[in-house]
Amino acid sequence: MKQVEIAKMMKGITMIDRYSRQTILSVVGTEGQRKLAAGKVLIAGCGALGTVIADALVRAGIGKVRIVDRDFVETHNLQRQILYNEEDVRDQLPKAMAAERHLRKVNSSVEIEGIVADINYTNIEKLAAGVDLIMDGLDNFETRGLLNDFCLKHQIPWIYGGVIATSGMTMNIIPGKTPCLRCLHLDSYETRTLTCETAGVLNAVPFIIGSLQSSEAIKILVGSDAVSRDLLSIDVWEWKFRRFKVGTRPDCPACQGKFEYLDARFGMKTTLLCGQQSVQVINPNVKNVSLDKLAKDLSPVGDVNCSKFMLRFTVDAHEMVVFPDGRAIVKNTNDEAIARGLYSKYIGA
Repeated sequence: MKQVEIAKMMKGITMIDRYSRQTILSVVGTEGQRKLAAGKVLIAGCGALGTVIADALVRAGIGKVRIVDRDFVETHNLQRQILYNEEDVRDQLPKAMAAERHLRKVNSSVEIEGIVADINYTNIEKLAAGVDLIMDGLDNFETRGLLNDFCLKHQIPWIYGGVIATSGMTMNIIPGKTPCLRCLHLDSYETRTLTCETAGVLNAVPFIIGSLQSSEAIKILVGSDAVSRDLLSIDVWEWKFRRFKVGTRPDCPACQGKFEYLDARFGMKTTLLCGQQSVQVINPNVKNVSLDKLAKDLSPVGDVNCSKFMLRFTVDAHEMVVFPDGRAIVKNTNDEAIARGLYSKYIGA
């Protein structure tokens, strides 16, 4: 049966029929379901966390789901990113488009918009226009800092989530009611080479964290008083589940209205190197890199050549050259978004 015919058939199914197991819950009910149907959510990043979140919210009947991601589906994604399959890899589909295609088959009553883009200070206002809630499916703290600034400026709640190896954490950030992300992460940045690319990730972790983010999203959209104000940290291998009471940092610049990420005063700077098919990346927050430590951390990626002057390694057909001051050159590309993404994954944010 063609998708158009399926959509016509599904239009005859009422909201009560589709969401009966959800509306029967006293914490949701029919009125809560109506609020979900009126809700507009932006999912920033559609990797492991983003696919879990997108699948859950579309099935829950959120009215509009906008998915923004800059990457393509690759074979190694299939271990944990639940919306994609081998056909998507073969077709070299962008994640946002593959997610949209899959989710339209899941729930034709939801407006699903996939956008292939790198979220940055030049487009965040447009990408997040009109949404009620933003979900974090990202893999770097620079873009999370941008989301944090945008949401505080516009008084929009967002839900932070992160996973690595066998652990993960999540926290709701509700402007005026909870601490923000920069209250938790002080301005003492250092290289972070412990990423999914170097440390791996057990697929159960994003399933759990993404599901918790989704349940909190539903609470926020229906207006529940049960919305969490705590930071939750889990380690599924060690079977550790911890909740932390957190407070607003008095000197937090974002809470004081200084939106350094949104104003492009904070974060990575990129320069296209003319005629070289290379991009230079400078992160002003990374002042000093131990090349020996970086070489050790990057060893799972492949061959790494290191001297006291520079470090070289190749990933995804791009050679990266890293210098002790944190500067890097990404070769075989003129795409500054790709260069920033590789820097965030392998050097630090």
